[in-house]
Amino acid sequence: MDNVEPEQTPFAAVTAQTSKIQRQYQALLDQSTPFVLYRWIGTGVFLGVFFLRILFAQGWYIVAYALGIYLLNLFLAFLQPKFDPSNDMLDNEMEDGSAGGLPTKQDEEFRPFIRRLPEFKFWHEATRAIAIAFTCSWFEIFNVPVFWPVLVMYWIILFVLTMRKQIQHMIKYRYVPFSFGKAKYGKSSTS
Repeated sequence: MDNVEPEQTPFAAVTAQTSKIQRQYQALLDQSTPFVLYRWIGTGVFLGVFFLRILFAQGWYIVAYALGIYLLNLFLAFLQPKFDPSNDMLDNEMEDGSAGGLPTKQDEEFRPFIRRLPEFKFWHEATRAIAIAFTCSWFEIFNVPVFWPVLVMYWIILFVLTMRKQIQHMIKYRYVPFSFGKAKYGKSSTS
């Protein structure tokens, strides 16, 4: 006998397939989480392939520029603390008139550095942006004629100015967003 299945609408079938693909994609992302170095190497190679595509095609400079601006924005969010000390200082000054900041003395509370954009989300968004830019570089509609040296110089100036501002902010509020070079404390045998 035929197996009787309840009739499924086309919308329900598409929804079921979409959620199945989303679950598989999420499982793949979850499996790649511990492999930080390999993920970033893959993203770097993908970025290199994209730039080779731009170089050999001699076009789509505006797509590359937009990708560069977006990656710079992601990098800045990666470097910034989730709770900005300059905003906290302004809030504290408004509330009680005293200046706040990161702990600088032994008796102050320890507050770890928490990124505004975690490393995995930074990698995921950057890789996705490179994939979108690579796809856009195959469509002629995105090949807007521009004088590319101006875009390169503008991006370099923008990078230098924003990084200078970010480094000044890091120095002013005394935080380091990277863990290398910091003191590491391990278990010591005190007997």
